[in-house]
Amino acid sequence: MGDFTIQISSKLINQLAEGKDQPKRRVKKTKPKVSQQSKADQAKTHQDAEKPTPMAELPMQSPYFFPVPQQTAASTELESIKSVLKESEKVLEKLEIQEKNLVHEVTERAKDLREKEFKIPEPKPMPCSSDHEALAKCYKENINDPLKCSGLVWSFQDCARRLRQLVNPEKN
Repeated sequence: MGDFTIQISSKLINQLAEGKDQPKRRVKKTKPKVSQQSKADQAKTHQDAEKPTPMAELPMQSPYFFPVPQQTAASTELESIKSVLKESEKVLEKLEIQEKNLVHEVTERAKDLREKEFKIPEPKPMPCSSDHEALAKCYKENINDPLKCSGLVWSFQDCARRLRQLVNPEKN
């Protein structure tokens, strides 16, 4: 004899696990053929129904029950399939929980990295800004006579010169 393989579909496994033993096809019920003679017998019984007849039939025997052979190999295989299915469902639940935890951890780390790497630096104060603001205010107040702001111009110029000396001390 040749080698044979059996493939079991997931639908069949689910059906066996749930205990559904419904047949896929409907069983046709055959109607007994009624002959001419039996029709005549039925007509007689209708006529005889008016007359009581004595019971001449044998008493009804109780049905015989034969022991059904146990299919232990199939039931043990089915139980092993059910246990493997339950174990795989437990493993799947554990993996889903682990996946949720990992996704949460990765998003938290991504947020931390984004905050550290892409942080906008705080702006440095503009050098000599106080002198510049005072000079601009003086020019606005003395539009007709800008020479009154000459002292502020000299202080702004000195501040700018000092700043250049700090940045490039070699060019002095």
